[in-house]
Amino acid sequence: MHIYNPLAWFLHRGEKQEHTTPIVIFYFPTKNKVMPLSLPLHSPLPTTFSFLSLSSLPSINLRHHHHRYLTTARATVIQSDTTQQHPLLQVNDLKAKIVENGVEILHGVNLTVNQGEVHAIMGKNGSGKSTFAKVLVGHPDYEVTGGSVVFKGENLLDMEPEERSLAGLFMSFQSPVAIPGVSNDEFLVMAYNARRRKLGLPELGPLECFSYLMEKLQLVNMKPDFLNRNVNEGFSGGERKRNEILQLAVLGADLAILDEIDSGLDVDALRDVANAVNQLLTPKNSLLMITHYRRLLDLLNPTHVHVMDKGRIARTGDISLVAVIEDDGYETVSALS
Repeated sequence: MHIYNPLAWFLHRGEKQEHTTPIVIFYFPTKNKVMPLSLPLHSPLPTTFSFLSLSSLPSINLRHHHHRYLTTARATVIQSDTTQQHPLLQVNDLKAKIVENGVEILHGVNLTVNQGEVHAIMGKNGSGKSTFAKVLVGHPDYEVTGGSVVFKGENLLDMEPEERSLAGLFMSFQSPVAIPGVSNDEFLVMAYNARRRKLGLPELGPLECFSYLMEKLQLVNMKPDFLNRNVNEGFSGGERKRNEILQLAVLGADLAILDEIDSGLDVDALRDVANAVNQLLTPKNSLLMITHYRRLLDLLNPTHVHVMDKGRIARTGDISLVAVIEDDGYETVSALS
């Protein structure tokens, strides 16, 4: 049985104890609810636990007889030293429809992202920007009907959502959900150490983890007591966006997709987020951001700016294209392609 959802958190209290009752928390986007499910097990818990970060879009395979959860972690949580092929992401004639009603939203998207590049996608509401991002991470509400996507030399469309995450794809969504009862430090430590286990690295101890998290908190300009708060519970919109960037800082990514990370941010918060993202960029990773506003682009200085219209990328340029958009509007810019 497969359960598709963007959030599943597996809590445990003693990974080698017998007769332990773990809790799985599922987030259902259609109901906008986070629901806990107590699942008693009558065998030792597995040594590797599955979890999802707030904005992942995984499918979780529940094997009732073995009580195992396939690994479902968010984006590339720690960057690999493996040499990557160019381009990092190659999208050719990508088409996709909404599963529920069969309406096609993407009508042939073409995009190439190389290592070290910063791409911005702009466009009016309903042009397909967020849909494109969700299709890349494998959101179950959408079905690919044509085209191809190659990520780091591999067919991305053949991967399950959790495999895309582990391959190095990170996405920050517009409305991160809250997880009552789960503190930020517990969440981040479990996520980070789980990825280290996947890479064959030893887990960090409590003191090492604390030092590492303090470093990342400074990067995002957040106070240490933030770690004691439950994930996104009672957070303002700006705090939730900062928390997304904190997760990116802690977990890492080869390609980070930020969907309107600037919405709801005041001037100071936007500057903090942009500064953190700039410090996370290296010649080996890349950024794909979706935005409506020039203010974020001025801070992140994209190498490429794309205008999306009617489910396709209608025009591509550099940062100077933003001025043309402001003067002439999206429809005029799209018509000139």
